[in-house]
Amino acid sequence: MLYAILCYNQEDVICAWSKEHKDGVMQKLMTVQQRLSREGRLGPVARLMPTTAATTLRKDREPALVLDGPFAETKEQLLGFYVVDCDSLDGALEIAKDLGKANPGGSYEIRPIALFQPGEAGGAGA
Repeated sequence: MLYAILCYNQEDVICAWSKEHKDGVMQKLMTVQQRLSREGRLGPVARLMPTTAATTLRKDREPALVLDGPFAETKEQLLGFYVVDCDSLDGALEIAKDLGKANPGGSYEIRPIALFQPGEAGGAGA
C-alpha cells in the first residue's frame, strides 16, 4: 500500500532558519530517505515552494475562479510530501516518526493513496 506523508509546519518559521540549520535538517532527512530508498520503500519526494508562489483554482463555481495564494488560512502550511510503500498504516507511522526525529516541529498527515500514476514528467522543474 502506498501512503502519502504530508509535511506541515509554520512556513514563516521554516523560512527564517539559517542556512546552517536548514542544511543540518536536510542532511538528517536525507539519511532517512537513503535508508528508505535502499529498502525499496521510498517513492517521490517533493518540497513545495512557499505559499506566496501558490495559485488556487476554485472549481465550485462557473466560471472557475483563480486566486493568488493558498485558499485556506492556516497556522501550518503544506510544505511538501513523501510517497512511501508500507504493508500497513503502522509502517507508515514509523517512517513519519523517523522523519519527525530528523525534522522536529509541525506535523505529518499520513493518508493512504487511492490512485498513483507516476506520470511522464520525471524530474521536471528539479
